[in-house]
Amino acid sequence: MQEKMQQILDDARRAIEKAASTAELEALRVQLQGKKGSLTQLLRGMGQLSPEERPRMGALINSAREDIARMLETRGAALKKEERARRLREEAVDVTEPRAFAHQGTLHPISLVQAELVDIFTGMGFEVVEGPEVELDTYNFELLNLPKNHPARDAQDSFYIEDNIVLRTHTSPVQARTMLTRKPPIRIVCPGRVYRADELDATHSPVFHQMEGLVVDRDVTMGDLKGTLDAFAQGLFGEGITTRFHPSYFPFTEPSAEVDLTCMACRGKGCRVCKGTGWIEILGCGMVNPRVLSMCGIDPDVYTGFAFGMGLERIAMLKYGISDMRLLYEGDLRFLRQFR
Repeated sequence: MQEKMQQILDDARRAIEKAASTAELEALRVQLQGKKGSLTQLLRGMGQLSPEERPRMGALINSAREDIARMLETRGAALKKEERARRLREEAVDVTEPRAFAHQGTLHPISLVQAELVDIFTGMGFEVVEGPEVELDTYNFELLNLPKNHPARDAQDSFYIEDNIVLRTHTSPVQARTMLTRKPPIRIVCPGRVYRADELDATHSPVFHQMEGLVVDRDVTMGDLKGTLDAFAQGLFGEGITTRFHPSYFPFTEPSAEVDLTCMACRGKGCRVCKGTGWIEILGCGMVNPRVLSMCGIDPDVYTGFAFGMGLERIAMLKYGISDMRLLYEGDLRFLRQFR
């Protein structure tokens, strides 16, 4: 058995020295020290020895195991160093070699429009406020003068998660939350993603973006609203763009109005974009309904306010001459690179 052990030790030394890779060395370790390895088999054969021989033979085998472990460790360290050096040589990058420039990304047109609108309104003293997209019915409808069974709810085409939880249909809940937690004066804009059960086509989408604004203070008038929207229109589309109001209805504003802008393509002369009218419908607005103020804890006898809301896709399509809303969602790089 002692001769056999010495033979195993000599063979192991030669094999370890010849090992050309860490993988080959690992296979040798299993062959020598594994459960079915040669040293392990030798240990199992000690039962054939006499009680007097076993201690001495056990010590020799343990010493051989330690020698083999030390050789494996030494050779392993050397092989790892060689393999790392070889990999560095093979993977070396010539930093002087000319390369084509990687394509640079660009902001999405909706992001560009939102950023521009934020600049315009913050320049007028507005604060940007955001809120959750999964909203309670209370904030999305009831506090905006849309109680249960109100017929105007049908026009919203809402996505309900539970009876009282909905994907917000507009960013107006942010206005309700703000009025409940702050005292006037309030001057905020609320950009964000909203959801309605619309079919996707050239002018509609079940997921789109809005920016709404709210001002609440003493002596706020419709004239303040018009002046604010005139400043917005000229800031976004340039000098010479004016607004035109005509009556409308929204449950959360009274009086309410739809707002047209001078056609930015023809400057009011009449063209294909404005269908010859010289005007383009752009947003809805109005004076905050006193009932909404009251439900949000603001005294309508002391304070008044105005609100407005616009679709960012609509703004982007007008500003950049985009004819189909679906282009904004398809991720076509040929389209998006135009906004670099």
